[in-house]
Amino acid sequence: GGEFGSATAFMAEHAQHRRGFFSSFQVASQGLTTLLAALFGVTLTSNLDAAQMASWGWRVPFFFGLIIGPVAYYIRRHTTETPAFLASERSEAPLREALSHNGRRIVYGVGAVILATVATYLVLYMPSYAVRQLGLPASVAFAATLATGLVQMIGSPIAGRLSDTHGRTRIMLPAAIVLLVLVYPMFALLHNHPSLGTLLFVQVILGVVLSAYFGPLPALLSELFPTRTRTTGMSLAYNVSVTIFGGFAPFIITWLIATTGNALAPSFYVIAAAVISALAVAAIGRTGWLTRQP
Repeated sequence: GGEFGSATAFMAEHAQHRRGFFSSFQVASQGLTTLLAALFGVTLTSNLDAAQMASWGWRVPFFFGLIIGPVAYYIRRHTTETPAFLASERSEAPLREALSHNGRRIVYGVGAVILATVATYLVLYMPSYAVRQLGLPASVAFAATLATGLVQMIGSPIAGRLSDTHGRTRIMLPAAIVLLVLVYPMFALLHNHPSLGTLLFVQVILGVVLSAYFGPLPALLSELFPTRTRTTGMSLAYNVSVTIFGGFAPFIITWLIATTGNALAPSFYVIAAAVISALAVAAIGRTGWLTRQP
């Protein structure tokens, strides 16, 4: 998350004509992390009892997560700036310039990211929902999430590549509308027929639609901002949206369920996110801001 802006700008500026495809690997990598997290969940909940999980089992994924640190440090230390960035006129105050000259773009970017982050956090929340609301075993809940991670790994680059030929908004807008229409019936199906098969079906559909929307999103954001403030603009749009709408998603979903007494309440939050993001993506498509410049 913290490196989204710089990592996406780096990939996008190195692949000007296949920007959607290459920058979508940012999203595919998130699918990989979902898959690995679910794999840890399945393994631990299948082999440890509740006391062992509470005592030390929950620490195991964090231990393996430490491995990322040295790898990230090595990549950071040996990566050079892109030719496009080196050739551009550098901003002395990128944050101030981004806010003063690209404020509307940042707002639209925040709107476009909302659905991606809400849907992503919904996927991460689904094991808890399946256990608490549907009464399914934790190992079953995590097993279904494996499918979502796998679908996102494969589907995001496909959606990104399609956006290179058909346009970002032409892929993202229908995906937002599809999720808007399907999310409530999917939760109703899951609530009325709680089982591994139903949960797997819902998670796969969610993964497909999320990939179609999220896959082209990094390219769309990179084309929304000029080179000199691209990293700053994308970082602001992405992290503001993730912090507010994604970070609070589990709390909001839990609050909605408790307040309404309706187990289908998580779909209300996704519907609201889909409406906002669909409007933002449609507005971006009409502005003419998107450019394939390096």
